[in-house]
Amino acid sequence: MHTHNFVTYEEFGRRFFEIAVTEERVAAAFAEIAGGEFEMGPMAQGPAGLAKVTAKVKIQQPTARRSVGDTITFNVRIPLLIELIVDLRVDKQRFTVDGDIALRATARAAEPLTLVIDVAKPRPSDIAVHVTSKSVRGEILRIVAGVDTEIRRFVAAYVADEIDSPASQEAKVIDVAEAVASAWD
Repeated sequence: MHTHNFVTYEEFGRRFFEIAVTEERVAAAFAEIAGGEFEMGPMAQGPAGLAKVTAKVKIQQPTARRSVGDTITFNVRIPLLIELIVDLRVDKQRFTVDGDIALRATARAAEPLTLVIDVAKPRPSDIAVHVTSKSVRGEILRIVAGVDTEIRRFVAAYVADEIDSPASQEAKVIDVAEAVASAWD
């Protein structure tokens, strides 16, 4: 006696995606890819590269919000904290930056039986930052040197490089056929 409610292969495939690709799983995958902390610099900036910029970036726990339509997409937010030092050779200005990275991802099916999380590279406008300085000189430097814009540009470039890294490329692809085969063994 059958107790199953049978569905079409198409319905099964759609339900598989909706159940397998959850907000929690996508957020966890981004947490693994993003890592916890990294340092940038020192990097020469400004006229003749006189200023040296160093940053310590701490990645916080990502969140993902899923939208189900013709495709399953995710709006991913990765909060970050940055300790930034601008060494002007005469003195060092310290800045504290908090903000987040907004990424868009789409769950896709590929041949032969593969699930791919396709991640769009961020633009500087996808990076939100709030920069504070510990001094009046630092605030003036922040405004004159366009520190906020440079941080957004640099973080966007760093994240784009990470998306292209071999480890990230591997993490975005799930071989479903292999998983099913190992489950049957």
